[in-house]
Amino acid sequence: MEALLGLMRRGPVAVLTGAGCSTESGIPDYRGPRTGRRDHDPIQYREFVQEPATRARYWARSAVGWIRIRDAAPNDAHRALARMEADGHVLGVITQNVDGLHQAAGSRRVLQLHGSLADVRCLECGEREARSSVQRRLVAMNPGLREHHHGATGGGEPELAPDGDARVGDEAARDLTVPGCRRCGGVLKPDVVFFGENVPPERVERAWALLEEARVLLVAGSSLSVYSGYRFVRRSHEEGRPVGIVNLTSTRGDGEASVRVAGRVGDVLPRVAAALDAGSG
Repeated sequence: MEALLGLMRRGPVAVLTGAGCSTESGIPDYRGPRTGRRDHDPIQYREFVQEPATRARYWARSAVGWIRIRDAAPNDAHRALARMEADGHVLGVITQNVDGLHQAAGSRRVLQLHGSLADVRCLECGEREARSSVQRRLVAMNPGLREHHHGATGGGEPELAPDGDARVGDEAARDLTVPGCRRCGGVLKPDVVFFGENVPPERVERAWALLEEARVLLVAGSSLSVYSGYRFVRRSHEEGRPVGIVNLTSTRGDGEASVRVAGRVGDVLPRVAAALDAGSG
């Protein structure tokens, strides 16, 4: 803990967060100790674009999953990062998460590397629509949707999946009417980076720019298994920028880290924020 504090005091700090930062808000991850054996295949970009049945399956699952993402609340890790930014210790957050919880906690400079579930865009004309608006249309077009979902899981609440949808039976997608774009009728897609899809280049450049302003990189709640996040650790190491990692389990970047703290980010980050406050008082 003292080594991590020493690193943070060398700031300013850029923070990279992953799914482990949101698990304590009830949003599961793909690679945590309790999720590794779960049977859930994320939607692939090419399948979503090319196959109407895949889109119907996604929206059937998302109709339930979105409600729980929308209603999730920030946890102590999110609040600690917002506090450290307000106090001048943290420059900003590059997050791999798509849930908007950093902003809800009060973080001001947040770069959502993989997009936001709160937004939907048309793949044909680019028209944007709030996810909450799409949800209302989806439910209005499919009045039996909730009943199908409960029936698929024996009457219980469907299990939330890591990517913002829920585990529901395939029957929920049968005969599902999928809303189209309000402007042109085209295919709607949540404004997030699916598996097999690239992060928009301009977004990556903005993330690099934030990193270049920082003297330290802190990774919070990411296994760094996905290269889109790991590359920031790799470049920091190459440029001599020290890297601190806080994660419950081992990560891909442990060998490049100056400091590694094994623990829940919701436990560690509030202690770091409090200690930094005490040291500057």
